[in-house]
Amino acid sequence: MFKRILVATDGSVLSKKAVTSAIALAAQGNAELVALTVVPRYPTSYMDGAMIFTPEDIARIEKQWANAAQGTLDLVSARAKNSGVSVKTATVNSDLVAESIIAAAKKHKCDLIVMASHGRKGIKRLLLGSETQHVLTHSTLPVLVLR
Repeated sequence: MFKRILVATDGSVLSKKAVTSAIALAAQGNAELVALTVVPRYPTSYMDGAMIFTPEDIARIEKQWANAAQGTLDLVSARAKNSGVSVKTATVNSDLVAESIIAAAKKHKCDLIVMASHGRKGIKRLLLGSETQHVLTHSTLPVLVLR
């Protein structure tokens, strides 16, 4: 059985289902849960789709995204603890979502990655189907994809 399970979440409806499944799997196998969210950096060039904002505006927007991510992790943590599951939370600030998920799984010595098949779209996206595909093809750990 698995000893430490990483669940990647962005707070979307589909990722909440992945969290529910990861908590149940961890509870069933007496495993520890590592809840991870990846917060993107605000695009700073026109080619990245950014609007013209001051550095203060960008810092404020990135702080809002970080606060929302922490709120998501707090909810996951509370649900896991209510199910008797030991949980750690982690936030990574990066535009390289799949690489960040794989690196976090290695850092926390996880033996399974659980994630949704896709997440939000547009500027609010933290996990996308293409990110899930990247994790599947580049991770040396087992990956459970839920939809």
